[in-house]
Amino acid sequence: MKDFRWGKGEGADNIAALMALAVIAHQTDQKSGIARITYDDFETTTTLSRAKVSRGLKLLNERKIVALEPNGRSTFNLTGFNLPSGWGKFPTKGLYSQGTIAAFRHMHLRVPAELDAIKLYFLFVSRRDNDTNMAKISYDKIEEYSGVNHNNIKRALSFLSVHSLVFPEYFLSSLTEYGMASAYRLAHILPRRHMGTMGRSGSLNENEATAMLRKGLEETPF
Repeated sequence: MKDFRWGKGEGADNIAALMALAVIAHQTDQKSGIARITYDDFETTTTLSRAKVSRGLKLLNERKIVALEPNGRSTFNLTGFNLPSGWGKFPTKGLYSQGTIAAFRHMHLRVPAELDAIKLYFLFVSRRDNDTNMAKISYDKIEEYSGVNHNNIKRALSFLSVHSLVFPEYFLSSLTEYGMASAYRLAHILPRRHMGTMGRSGSLNENEATAMLRKGLEETPF
């Protein structure tokens, strides 16, 4: 993700690349690793122009993230795709409205916050814990893994929250001077599993839920 930077002449193309990557991830066959997507499909799902889609795909290919036309025209392959070796649960159906990823309608490829937001989204997908349904990660580690400057993380989180992509969760922690820690929950994945419900009508009471979250936080390399 650090290669996707905001700079003169490259910021918009980097956003387009990650928007296209999201669509490819949604359409990838879990056995073959191949996605079949036409340019018309990309335009509909992302709201991007054909030219911008093309530049985004070119970047993904140059950075060896996606192979172009591995199985004929309009096919794409996620480089290194190997389901048994590791995967992230990426929301799909809930993100779409009338065939378009709804949040992408609000991305105009003009401001760095949009790039930072989509980078954090991919990061949270990769870091989400299936037991807690959250990505437990500090600002320092967010900056280290994504390249998003510490001072710009809050505005990126605001974009994700406003467009109902990610919800911050807060819980007690003995590891910070403020006694609170943050985690990030992806919308449209296990929507009933969050801090407000984990202690009710389930196997965990409130104390157990907090203890489990604290344990997960302690195991995360800060």
